Amino acid sequence: MKKLNILASFVVGLAVTGCASSVSENSSLYSNHQPVIERNNFTLDINLSNEDGITSFEQKRLAEWMSALDLGYGDRVSLDFGNGFSNALAKQTVADLAANRGLLLQDHAPLTEGQIPSGSVRVVVSRSTASVPSCPNWETSSASNFDSGNHSNYGCATNSNLAAMVADPEDLVRGVDKSSSDPTNGTKAINALREKAASSGTAGNASATGGQ
Repeated sequence: MKKLNILASFVVGLAVTGCASSVSENSSLYSNHQPVIERNNFTLDINLSNEDGITSFEQKRLAEWMSALDLGYGDRVSLDFGNGFSNALAKQTVADLAANRGLLLQDHAPLTEGQIPSGSVRVVVSRSTASVPSCPNWETSSASNFDSGNHSNYGCATNSNLAAMVADPEDLVRGVDKSSSDPTNGTKAINALREKAASSGTAGNASATGGQ
């Protein structure tokens, strides 16, 4: 009888140990699942012209390439002239095309694979994406949690939504450095909506809808 009691205690101990091992050891307020930022560089080599900087044909090709990439906020555009001298006309042309999409030309280009052909400039578009590759995670059970550890899926919803909604994924890495704050920035979107509604003659409809 005594041997049976010892054996039963040993089996119960194994069961408790098995349950405890399936519980996350993280009992903090921070999730183990954090957004991961990946950057991809897209390149296009453009032939240069001594007179025009970039010919009209190459400008069209570059504009179509930007449209195919759906270039927009968060993307970074830069130029790499290789070992050649910088072409001011070409630089201005690319800067204008980028400005049409609300982007500024970056001062420095990242390193890319392949040699730049002679008499060409390489346009580099750097695009970052954010995701939480470790989510969802349903490895642990919510039962038998004796250590107050977080569930293995803790933080997945919040951080996955943050990664999906952030306009510029690189802001999750280093944030935005601003020397001063301008309170009018917060009202620009509201003012733009009001001006558009007034100019299109739909201000009355907008007010009526808002009152419902």
